[in-house]
Amino acid sequence: MQKTRLVRPLAVVMAIFGIVLSTAFASPRSSVDLNGGWRFRQRMPATATPAEWRPATVPGDVHLDLLANKQIQEPFYRDNEAQLQWIQDADWEYRTTITTTPAILSREHVDLVFDGLDTYAEVSVNGHLILTADNMFRGWRADAKPWLKPGANELLVFFPSPIKVSERVALTDKWHRQTPAQDKSYVRKAAYEYGWDWGPTFVTSGIWRAAHLETWDDARIDNLYIRQREISSALARIDGEVDIVASKSGKATVTVTYEGGGKSHDTKAQVTLVPGVNHVVLPVEIANPALWYPAGYGAQSMYSWTAKVSADGHDADTATTRTGLRSIVLRRDKDQWGRTFEFVVNGIPVFGKGADVIPFDSFPSRVTSAQYRRILESARDANMNMIRHWGGGYYETDEFYQICDELGIMVWQDFMFGNDWQPGTYAFREGVAKEAEYQVTRLRNHPSIVLWCGNNETEEALQWERNSKISNALDAKGQVRIWQDYLLLFSSVIPRVVERLNPETPYWPSSPSGDYEDDLAPGQTTGDMHDWSVWHGRVPFSEYEKHHPRFMTEYGFQSFPEMKTVEAFTEPADRTSIFTPVMLAHQKNNEGNSIIHDYLLKDYTEPKDFASFLYVSQVLQAEGIKIGAEHLRRERPRSMGSIYWQLNDCWPVASWSSIDYYGRWKALQYYARRFYAPLLVSPHVEDGAVAVYIVSDKTTPETVQLRTRLMKFDGTAVSEKQQSVSIPALSSAVYQRMPLSELVPPGTDSASVFVTSDLVVDGKTVSTNVTYLVPTHEIQLPAATIQTDVQAVNTQSKTGGYTVRLSSPVLARDAYLTFGSLDVEPSDNYIDVLPGQPVEIMVKTTARIEQVRSQLKVISLVDAFNRNATTPAAGQ
Repeated sequence: MQKTRLVRPLAVVMAIFGIVLSTAFASPRSSVDLNGGWRFRQRMPATATPAEWRPATVPGDVHLDLLANKQIQEPFYRDNEAQLQWIQDADWEYRTTITTTPAILSREHVDLVFDGLDTYAEVSVNGHLILTADNMFRGWRADAKPWLKPGANELLVFFPSPIKVSERVALTDKWHRQTPAQDKSYVRKAAYEYGWDWGPTFVTSGIWRAAHLETWDDARIDNLYIRQREISSALARIDGEVDIVASKSGKATVTVTYEGGGKSHDTKAQVTLVPGVNHVVLPVEIANPALWYPAGYGAQSMYSWTAKVSADGHDADTATTRTGLRSIVLRRDKDQWGRTFEFVVNGIPVFGKGADVIPFDSFPSRVTSAQYRRILESARDANMNMIRHWGGGYYETDEFYQICDELGIMVWQDFMFGNDWQPGTYAFREGVAKEAEYQVTRLRNHPSIVLWCGNNETEEALQWERNSKISNALDAKGQVRIWQDYLLLFSSVIPRVVERLNPETPYWPSSPSGDYEDDLAPGQTTGDMHDWSVWHGRVPFSEYEKHHPRFMTEYGFQSFPEMKTVEAFTEPADRTSIFTPVMLAHQKNNEGNSIIHDYLLKDYTEPKDFASFLYVSQVLQAEGIKIGAEHLRRERPRSMGSIYWQLNDCWPVASWSSIDYYGRWKALQYYARRFYAPLLVSPHVEDGAVAVYIVSDKTTPETVQLRTRLMKFDGTAVSEKQQSVSIPALSSAVYQRMPLSELVPPGTDSASVFVTSDLVVDGKTVSTNVTYLVPTHEIQLPAATIQTDVQAVNTQSKTGGYTVRLSSPVLARDAYLTFGSLDVEPSDNYIDVLPGQPVEIMVKTTARIEQVRSQLKVISLVDAFNRNATTPAAGQ
């Protein structure tokens, strides 16, 4: 029999084997849903007339409840946001009725459980205050039994204004006026609610996660943790750690069962429980386990686990979880460039490819399962294997992480600290420790979470202008104090929680950070980097290629969403310019629309109309990020991560996203699928030559056919070089180098030709890329007439829909398909149609073929400008 380890910080628990238990538990734990029957109102001053109680939704928030009751207009429409700021300054209350039966009241424990309260809340049962909450990011439990009576019971939750609460709490800190910590940071609430440079200001309140009444008697399982002590393809050594809350001493049997990889097994132990928290550890070994891998590296095998506590054949409680078995290491070794920063999963160094993820909505309770799946599957479909879950929002639902587990998307998980300097009070640190314990315990079984990160940009924020002025004005003691506050929180309190509760998953103090090692060139010799020289610094996209980060976790450029999305929040008069009041209201970065416009005019002329500007902005964004992403991939293994800002939006807006609020792919998302391809060909002009790189994320060598051609825009082949090459696993190297002096024949205008490279494996083209030999603004594209042919897919095909065949006699740059009012999903878009090389695109739709043919419209880059204007191609 395997040895059972029992560890308990508050009392000693002894393991007893082979004993027949004589005392049975009463009834198993049960839960009553409290999500229905709620009403809400604004709490008025005592001297005012009470407001009317109206129906409310739980989970939810006050903004959505006001909207559902037609008390406010759609917050995202036009400039309605400005008219709704009064909501954050008001107090709100919610109430419902709990009907308790004799059976409920007969239980030893009747607990009121909230999975989330946003944020400061006072909870009363029949007029008795039983709970005061002050943190959005954790669950709350209170003993309700003493205050419940048979029949109807009033449950009331009061939410004072978060603005007023934060001001009041901040005043209790004697250091408050001497530090960079703003009032809002004293209350643990999603930072993005206060507005961001891509999001609106909706500081809301409400019961934002589920509520329930939980009954139990002698014992309940508080948590089941599958600790992965040692994982390999030969053997998995695991501890099934079960936290049991007991109300009295007694003997029990604890069973941990797993199913997966074609196997199942029970591990049992008899234990003596004592009142309080009992930590029971059952070692489990699995020979030849089925491992979990990131997307592109293997299967996402999962195991189901069940823990049960029982006595004399009667179950007190059962808990279940699912996890994938994998080893994870953040490798930080010295090398010729400084110190590595790479994720090693099951022994494989993985290049992180992906984007930063922000909240899916300004009002999180209305995010649907379909939205989660659509965005995360879009990430997977664009060859992403990693997202960074940004620290200015909120910890996501279990469903979010379950989908990441299923899809093989690794998660860089920030703790929820976004930019703001944090208070240093003891009470604040205590609250953060409880938050970290709650979230790490809740999420640690997800194999997708490969790193816990202390915060977003708080470390570097001390150097920002506003904060540095404050800190520089302090005496030496004050400067030491605020840095001490930072270190205590992010290099002591939080990492100690991670080390205790999830020790096999790496911790990183901040993003970006060099872990206090790299002061001269943050991220370029050690740690991760945020590169905002493009956009905020207004330098050319080519500046990306001058930087050599070990792991890039933010870089980006904005674009506008497509016309369908813009139409959803505007009236026709709002769409006459990107500078109308409503368009500016949906641009949250200072001077953002002007920055897009200025960058655009460096490469192009003025687009001919509003719709064309939207389209060109997306091409501009995609081409710019392509430069950065391909540079990072070519740099492997010096750089081992490309996480661009950002994947998604929380409302319809001009932003850095590659997928807009409604889930529509921008040009960047289509480009990402190409520049994140497992095998990438990347022709690059450098040192007076065209160097053709091949980058491989494959774990085995590949033999490919590489072809590079110099072509005129009309399809005339000037030169061609073709060869078979063997590509090592997990590599980047140059396989062709052609000096420009030899590549371009005498008398040939470099502005009239382009270079195209493609990779073919087993007769299939797996990567195609185009580059130009002169700056973008010098290129003259010819007018392109794109022919289309729409045909129904074979009815035996599982995909359904239609094929759209595009062809052009000349280079058609960034061909863009639209389908009018039809709901259509194209397999590709914003694609170069090379002369004489037709492109076939699959489209999924329920529309009839004649509808698709009649509403299909295809343009290319030249069509976005007036014919008498200079119209360059987008390129490097």
